[in-house]
Amino acid sequence: MNNISLDDISIRTEFRPGDIGYVTYMHGALYHREYNYGLQFENYVAKGLCEFHEKYNPKRNRIWACEYNGRMIGFLLLMDRGKAAQLRYFLIDPEYRGIGLGSKLMSLYMDFLHECGYKESYLWTTHELSTAAFLYKRLGFKLTEEKESTSFGKPLKEQRYDLVLP
Repeated sequence: MNNISLDDISIRTEFRPGDIGYVTYMHGALYHREYNYGLQFENYVAKGLCEFHEKYNPKRNRIWACEYNGRMIGFLLLMDRGKAAQLRYFLIDPEYRGIGLGSKLMSLYMDFLHECGYKESYLWTTHELSTAAFLYKRLGFKLTEEKESTSFGKPLKEQRYDLVLP
């Protein structure tokens, strides 16, 4: 990567045509390449993004789509689940990791969480995504559940992290 900084990346909070398909594609391709996840995972992402879009309320839900030179290179969303918010689809293209984009996205997530008055947040991840888990734990998320799963096309442990705000 040629000295790209956070200042070179734009972050928007509105879906555009093509985003649902592209975020699904990014997850399917990247997680297959890095973790050997199968089509089941891509299907899971597609269904979740469609559910988010169908229930979208800009006062309680948000996306953060990160772009560099007009190409999406990162993504995160906050989904209203009643009294809790669910963190979903946190992804950064490998070429853009290590510049603080993950921390920036998590900071934006936490700001919106507080702004909306949520008292709790949670997410599901897998035991293989230790870098992301590090970011979650740093913000106060705690591992609360772990279960064996083959839902992503291979055996792994799904993990739930919860955050309760004061």
